[in-house]
Amino acid sequence: MMNSASYSTRKKRFIKVLLSASSISLFYCNTLEFIFTDLSNRYLSTTSKTTYNNNCLWEPPQQTIPNNINWYRTIVAGYPSGDKRLTFMQLEALTGWAARDSWAFETFGMSNHPFIKTNFPHHDGTWGWDAAGDQVILVVRNLREALVEFHNIMWDLGFKDTYEEVLKYQDNLYAGRPPVDLFLSWRDQQVLDEIDWSTFFTDYWMEEGLIRDVLTHNITTLQHWKMLLNPGNLSPTERSYKTVIGNKVVTPSYDPNCINKMSGGCHPVAVISANRLVRNSTGPAEARKIAQTIQGKPGISDFLAPENEWECLWAELIVHKKGVKTSLVRGGRERKYNFSEEMLGEMINEYNRLITKYSSAEWNWRQTSQDLVQYYKEHLVTIEQELVEVQTGVRVLTQYDFLGPATRKMMNKKARV
Repeated sequence: MMNSASYSTRKKRFIKVLLSASSISLFYCNTLEFIFTDLSNRYLSTTSKTTYNNNCLWEPPQQTIPNNINWYRTIVAGYPSGDKRLTFMQLEALTGWAARDSWAFETFGMSNHPFIKTNFPHHDGTWGWDAAGDQVILVVRNLREALVEFHNIMWDLGFKDTYEEVLKYQDNLYAGRPPVDLFLSWRDQQVLDEIDWSTFFTDYWMEEGLIRDVLTHNITTLQHWKMLLNPGNLSPTERSYKTVIGNKVVTPSYDPNCINKMSGGCHPVAVISANRLVRNSTGPAEARKIAQTIQGKPGISDFLAPENEWECLWAELIVHKKGVKTSLVRGGRERKYNFSEEMLGEMINEYNRLITKYSSAEWNWRQTSQDLVQYYKEHLVTIEQELVEVQTGVRVLTQYDFLGPATRKMMNKKARV
């Protein structure tokens, strides 16, 4: 439990925030009083809760965000199904304030949330927060796992196209496993391209918004880049690098959002491993990295839990699975999928490309590059091992596995003979 001196200091800071507002309606004051009361209960409540070393008390974060706090805001960016949720839940637990999805900004308007989750620049994401972001945390997860989970989430949400439609299905998230037959048609069309989308995503944030093509990773123009993110009725051929750029010489350029709308720039202040975050042996250290991203930051650090509570709050979310549903509690029977040599080979190629790139002298002076390379090497080991098992027959492929178009065509041809 928080000691009385620590609590008193944070209470004074909160009162100072309230008094700093030049004009607050009675209704708004009552709302903020409720927020303060509830936030204080996070530390002072004697209600029986599951705790870790009796060192903290977790309660849900405040969803009503006051507009008079000028805090340093954090973008939690990651490829879809990269377990960003587990990361922003750590931030919520550490501060008592809720995160918001970038699509909610796009759809319902701006707010003063301190933490913003996004898939941007993936085609499933949007830069919806305008200039409301200050720094970025990049979350990475083993790509093999992310690709499976991405489809599971798309199934949960009904393959909807708009945020309003998605909200109707949000209670389905992590409720079960999708039927296999519906998995197949999506998989062969999408997954090979999604491997490139995932590394395109990493390059975007690591290179501070440098404009690249998705599939070739070549430098491209802003006009072509926008086609890729919002293709409309353009076919893959019509929006391809070969068709749009061809042999033209392209001058490197950066996404104007990164230049004009992120006070701290688009390069991440930390790279977080979603895989490490959920392991007992590495989770507390990864959670500490998350906490350190807001330590000393204006506004938000006033609400940061003391360091002696950090590991406890991690355990509340990861070990005791408090909070909203995550991939850790997905229902339904777990189906074990294999990936073909075609699919695994493409993953290995992309991992090796980024490992080589961010290990180079141009990049390896950064702690973020060192962490990214370390995490990707860990992912690569598991994928290379799976490739050996496929090649030696330890894993036998079926029509229900992640085959890729070429492998499925070959298997169908053999089946007809």
